[in-house]
Amino acid sequence: MITYAHDPYPFKETLLPRCVVMPGSTEEVAAVVKLAREHGIPYVVRGNGASVYGMVFSEGIVLDTNRMKAIEIDRDNWTATVGAGVTAFDLQQAAARHGLRVNAAEPAATVCGNVICTGLFSPWSAAYGTFADHFVDMEFVDQEGQVYCLSDPDAPNLYAYRHAVADVPGVCTRGMIRLHPTTEDEEGMLVPFASLEGAVRFARELSVRRIGLAIAVLGGHYLATFVSPSPEVAVRLKESLSQVLGIEYVVFVVADAYGRDAIRKMGVAVMDEDLVRTVILGLPRLLDDGWLDLIGGYSGEKLPYELLCQPELRPLVEAVLQPSPETLAGAVEADLRSFYRALYRRPRYTDIAWLNTCRIVSARMARHKHVFAFLVYVPLERTELIAGLNAEFARVGEALGVSHDYGFLTPMDLGKRAVLEYDYYIDHTDPIEKDKAAAIVAEVVPWLDELAGSVSGVTWIKTFFSQGCARKEGIFYRGFHGRSQG
Repeated sequence: MITYAHDPYPFKETLLPRCVVMPGSTEEVAAVVKLAREHGIPYVVRGNGASVYGMVFSEGIVLDTNRMKAIEIDRDNWTATVGAGVTAFDLQQAAARHGLRVNAAEPAATVCGNVICTGLFSPWSAAYGTFADHFVDMEFVDQEGQVYCLSDPDAPNLYAYRHAVADVPGVCTRGMIRLHPTTEDEEGMLVPFASLEGAVRFARELSVRRIGLAIAVLGGHYLATFVSPSPEVAVRLKESLSQVLGIEYVVFVVADAYGRDAIRKMGVAVMDEDLVRTVILGLPRLLDDGWLDLIGGYSGEKLPYELLCQPELRPLVEAVLQPSPETLAGAVEADLRSFYRALYRRPRYTDIAWLNTCRIVSARMARHKHVFAFLVYVPLERTELIAGLNAEFARVGEALGVSHDYGFLTPMDLGKRAVLEYDYYIDHTDPIEKDKAAAIVAEVVPWLDELAGSVSGVTWIKTFFSQGCARKEGIFYRGFHGRSQG
């Protein structure tokens, strides 16, 4: 009866609901579901008012969980029990007050909804896992209106994965979510690379060696979008990263002092926390023609980004960029400058470890157009396969004239698997662009279906969507019965 279960890329016309119901408890959810079943009324579950895939409306009932916001931290048990309306930012802030962290997605995304739909992944998944790794227990109201927990002996086996499009298991009303300890010496760093293959190999090396807590391979688009105060600056920065500095990809890492020391000993150029802060606060000067000519005209054995990362040149870099909230504010419209100056006087807004924990700036990702993403789990050692996926996604976007770019890749399961995201950007209010998006789906879906059926270790969102409670092992690997069974 839940109307959005089968198609994560529907691109259908928006339906106005007959009513919106905002339950405040599991019992009220169960009552609504029973009433809907009795009268044959379809319904959808809505978390915080949005969905990348548009699945938040129904011609029947919209069951909005926004009132279910209870959070109970059990410090001794390393868990948080959260209602279905609790967002990632809500929980992250509550956990931080206890010196803990939760593996969560975008700040406005509901924790339970993310777990159920996609298994929830982030750069922290390199250390903390995904799918059933996130929780100790989950509570549901099934489509009959009955309440069950996954720990119940007679509960449905949602831990098992089926390589098939699956129904939503019901309405998740509560989750007991795992929390993780933090240390005071954690910092972020960026390791630049000129090729995707080099960045992927390095990310895998970190994962295999258990170095770092958060790991992600980012492209120039993602990096420029996240650190730039405006879309115009992001476009210029992406071009400069590639054409001037030679940076096509970076490996983003959060690690403690021991992990950062190990990375430096691996012989790579490193942009540490201080340098990243310098670059963010000095962005307008970084993009000045004089600075670009200086760094771009450098001739020698080192690549331009290696020159930028040399510790002995740090005083020169700071003198040229003059990093400050005032410098950064110069990149935005005059009426916004006082706001940006005040914002960037707060150190956390240039602390990439904190920004990644709370994902505060991730809303910048879709500020020019709506984004819809394809998510694929891949064998991490198959760098040629990953490069081929990236190239084919790009080819489709170019052929159909749709804005597109590589998103990110995060290693998991100690370097054996990774999740790859590729993004297409459309104006969802433009009928022509909606048709293009549908054309992308029509071309990409059969290709990914064939790939997932023929290449071991490849799985994509169509067949794990709504199976987020499954054990990751069932999604990453073939069991006794192959892929036909859980």
